[in-house]
Amino acid sequence: MPEEDSASEVGSAPVSGGHLVAAALKAEGVEVVYTLCGGHIIDIYDGCADEGISVVDVRHEQVAAHAADAYARLTGRPGCAVVTAGPGTTDAVTGVANAFRAESPMLLIGGQGARAQHKMGSLQDLPHVEMMTPITKFAATVPDTSRVADMVSMAFRECRHGAPGPSFLEIPRDVLDAEVPREQARVPAAGRYRASTRQAGDPADVERLAALLTAAERPAVLFGSQVWTTRATEAARELVRELEVPAYLNGAGRGTLPPGDPHHFQLSRRHAFSRADVIVIVGTPFDFRMGYGKRLSPDATVVQIDLDYRTVGKNRDVDLGIVGSADLVLAAVTEAASGRARGERTARKAWLEELRAVEEKALAKRAPLLLSDAEPIHPYRLVHEINEFLTPDSLFIGDGGDVVTFSGQVVQPRSPGHWMDPGPLGTLGVGVPFVLAAKQACPDKEVVALFGDGAFSLTGWDFETLVRYDLPFVGIVGNNSSMNQIRYGQRAKYGPERERLGNTLGDVPYDAFARMLGGHGEEVRDPAQIGPALRRARESGKPSLVNVWIDPDAYAPGTMNQTMYK
Repeated sequence: MPEEDSASEVGSAPVSGGHLVAAALKAEGVEVVYTLCGGHIIDIYDGCADEGISVVDVRHEQVAAHAADAYARLTGRPGCAVVTAGPGTTDAVTGVANAFRAESPMLLIGGQGARAQHKMGSLQDLPHVEMMTPITKFAATVPDTSRVADMVSMAFRECRHGAPGPSFLEIPRDVLDAEVPREQARVPAAGRYRASTRQAGDPADVERLAALLTAAERPAVLFGSQVWTTRATEAARELVRELEVPAYLNGAGRGTLPPGDPHHFQLSRRHAFSRADVIVIVGTPFDFRMGYGKRLSPDATVVQIDLDYRTVGKNRDVDLGIVGSADLVLAAVTEAASGRARGERTARKAWLEELRAVEEKALAKRAPLLLSDAEPIHPYRLVHEINEFLTPDSLFIGDGGDVVTFSGQVVQPRSPGHWMDPGPLGTLGVGVPFVLAAKQACPDKEVVALFGDGAFSLTGWDFETLVRYDLPFVGIVGNNSSMNQIRYGQRAKYGPERERLGNTLGDVPYDAFARMLGGHGEEVRDPAQIGPALRRARESGKPSLVNVWIDPDAYAPGTMNQTMYK
């Protein structure tokens, strides 16, 4: 039949709200929804079955939301979680908030009581939209069954506009269960209801940045998460190699340059940012991770590139701000600078050598701890063994406080998009749901996840979900029976006599927990056994947990330098 108004209108057979949700998800390319069942939402499941969309049931709604977040990061397509009303939706709030701060495009669909029972105290009735509005790009109630698919597509448009982020829709039970003739329901056609919002930046500003980088004596660039979000890896690599610029990586930007690349630096960032004459920050805000911009030399010319105009110049003045998609902006800058003053750029060899010397000195200072045979195991030895264990195709997930802070200094993913952490909200408990999404989005990749023992306990019961769906991964628990990042702060602020208040955990054998649920588990106390245990976990072909007992009195430098404790 001919299309009218970009809509699929097939006959007059009635269709329910849940089936319209599934049709709209299918149009967006959603292949899986994460959920915990509830009576308000079951018609969506029925629709998903008809549309061939997988329904993955978890044990906590926070896990569903985190998994949708992770699925979006990995695939570049919005993730979707479906939860019931009331506590189902409130349980998912943390996952939505994490996606909001991490700029991850996901849709949460929540149930709601019937419209006829509005304000009457129906089961699980809460003001979901008002609760979700501050932590989403779009939050609304679907008012009528005929609008269901249309509003799902509206939510997805908002997810993908500018800097990505989450959307929320609540659908009252009677709206979801009701049926309407198909010709009354607008179901947007795949690929025909969203425009590209990618921007290449102001050409004059691109030209100015090319001139700045060409003339700089000591340039430096930081590639943040938006480099991965916009799939700008090749453009980023070409820029630093063509213009001879040292690069630092944070967040999902890790892996943009492989370890050993002559332009890849990791341990000299503070030195570089205090000495550089031009600093380019790509796709990361001046938040706590950047010292709110105060760690950049006040004498440097600072350029910020971001998808969101509200981020540019926030917390710190910049000399040049460019709003645009990193892939397009970086490619345009490289093209504009191509062929200019190549001799001057070659002269930067001394600057690169200066930074490399700082890197080597820092690494030499740390080497004894990376290779330490001490028991309990030093966290640096643990993360060094994990780094040695990774392959070019290993996707690393970090979930924790102090132990993951250690990993950020040592673990280097070999490929782009192969590092996952919560993002700037610092949410603990993302690890298991991130593994779930990673193994479904990228089934052929090895997933290696490092958990703090406190972080794992928050969502660890969904290890059973990984067993149920037969999703093998290599999990490591850095176990010090403490919430050590908080413990350090309490010790620093209140003294050793009060450092253990509210942060000490039991000595839990997580290896036994894994075996109880049908996975592979083993315990490690000898540092020489870390590598062999990881290899056995890999070879087991099961979801695994290697429980490594680490020194509770060792703190990561990043923990000791946190501004909240000063």
